[in-house]
Amino acid sequence: MTPSVLERVKQDGELVVFTRNSPATYYEGPDAPAGLEYDMAKLFADELGVKLTMIIPETLGDILEGVKEGTAHFAAAGLTVTDERKKHYRFGPAYQEITEQLLYHADNPKPKSLSKLGDGTLEVVAGSSHEERLIYLKNVIADLSWKPVTDLETEDLMQLVADEIIDYTIADSNEVALSKPFFLKLRVAFDISEPQQLAWMFPKDEDDSLYQEAVKYFEKIHENGELTRMIERAYGHVDNLNYVGTIVFRRHIAQRLPAFEPMFRKYAKQYDLDWRLLVALGYQESLLNPDAKSPTGVRGLMMLTQKTSKEMGIKNRLDPESSIKGGAKYFAKTLKKIPAQITEPDRTWLALAAYNVGFYHVEDARIITEKRGLDPNKWIDVKTSLPLLAQRKWHKDTKYGYARGWEPVRYVENIRSYYDILRRDDEATDPEDPELDVFDILPSVL
Repeated sequence: MTPSVLERVKQDGELVVFTRNSPATYYEGPDAPAGLEYDMAKLFADELGVKLTMIIPETLGDILEGVKEGTAHFAAAGLTVTDERKKHYRFGPAYQEITEQLLYHADNPKPKSLSKLGDGTLEVVAGSSHEERLIYLKNVIADLSWKPVTDLETEDLMQLVADEIIDYTIADSNEVALSKPFFLKLRVAFDISEPQQLAWMFPKDEDDSLYQEAVKYFEKIHENGELTRMIERAYGHVDNLNYVGTIVFRRHIAQRLPAFEPMFRKYAKQYDLDWRLLVALGYQESLLNPDAKSPTGVRGLMMLTQKTSKEMGIKNRLDPESSIKGGAKYFAKTLKKIPAQITEPDRTWLALAAYNVGFYHVEDARIITEKRGLDPNKWIDVKTSLPLLAQRKWHKDTKYGYARGWEPVRYVENIRSYYDILRRDDEATDPEDPELDVFDILPSVL
């Protein structure tokens, strides 16, 4: 008797899934792959007791055709459920709702409706749910026109609108939300659809054993709250990207640092670091809260991941001294990875970026910096390239792919600000401070 698809997956020990490299689906995080689709697919593979292999086809058309041909077991790629697609594919349970939105450049007049786009150029991905929607709307807007493109993704078209190369495109609201930090000139004109559902896409054949297993899986993660936690992990940062001001920082330092200052001094000395820089790092991570916890599971005063804690020999992340020791040790280790030709203070700024986003993403950004004719050994140049890791036209040619590259830039610049304040306050208190280091004779606005 021929084994079912589900049985073959378990026999082979591998679940093969099509996805897209984007902030809403799948990308390489600092310690491991990340993204909502990855998180859901990885947990599903774990429950099946098999390894997960995620494949990123070149285009949306390749994903659709590959699922139909059975090249992958299914697609987890932020795909919208549409009537046309349901004729050819089987969709799993919906896990998220989005709306389709018309985007335009902030410096241009806001369009009032699809019937009043004038001579503006509207481009969408060919075969996408966005094009399906336009085809439907053309029944009531006779002069509606657009250009379907086959060699670009929605993120690429968003970039073209931001660069004022085209006038309009359409994107899903979840993608728009995640893109706000680096497409600062993009604006939403209006929704062109009612709420639409996202779901995994399976082949439409007689053997639905894997599909039925996925249905049970989504029922489980919906009931136990895991689906809600994964969505929060992916999107919880979207409306919370502002950082505390100087006044709040000084108040927190006055109230919280005294209990931990001896520990920061102790482990900064042990790992040959400036203790004030270590404090600034700890404040950026947790506001010096030893009980801090993020939606992604990092915990403690230095917000260490389980993986990092294990590597650093830390058994209790919630113990302030252990956390500070682990953070100091890990930052010192990261600092040593920075290429020897990079001098201070750039060496430290790049190490901080690597501490946040991962060493190899920083290396990708340095390669991009060099390609742009800038200096890959200078933070002032590399920090202009890091955000490009969030744009497909740049990250598609890198070794480690997508990263939320604006985050390490803000991360480093915040730490530099906190460090400057701590330094100035410390030196004002004790101008003969024997711990003055190289940074004290360098400008802080490099």
